[in-house]
Amino acid sequence: MKKRHVLFLHFLLLLWFALDMTGFCFNHFCLVTSSYQDDGIFFFLYVGVIVLFMTNKTIGNWLSIIFLSLWFLLQFMAHEWYTFFDSGIMGNLQGKIQYFSKTVHWLVIEGKYIPDVYHTILHMLILLTLIGTIRYALKNNSSV
Repeated sequence: MKKRHVLFLHFLLLLWFALDMTGFCFNHFCLVTSSYQDDGIFFFLYVGVIVLFMTNKTIGNWLSIIFLSLWFLLQFMAHEWYTFFDSGIMGNLQGKIQYFSKTVHWLVIEGKYIPDVYHTILHMLILLTLIGTIRYALKNNSSV
């Protein structure tokens, strides 16, 4: 995988994540509400990771892989864990269902939390970017 392809994935993920900063609603359609207060620092950390990825081959690759791995793990614990186990470390199930009740969902099941469309796509983009970054780092022998 070429660096420009991995950068495309990083920028696509950053663009998608930017929707979380601003929110994206149109009439009764709400893809994601603004979470700048909760996720703003994380957003700017990711911008820094991308800058390091572009400017420092070894540190940028390592930091990208670590950051994306931890981000995916955090997202899994905050979303999919509740889907599988009906509880988790980030609040109770009903609170999670209520918090995301106004966003667009693929599927709604009473009393069950299923990640909304925004978070499902976010998780896929994180995973795709992580895989692309690992492939790039391994192919280019950056001590990963």
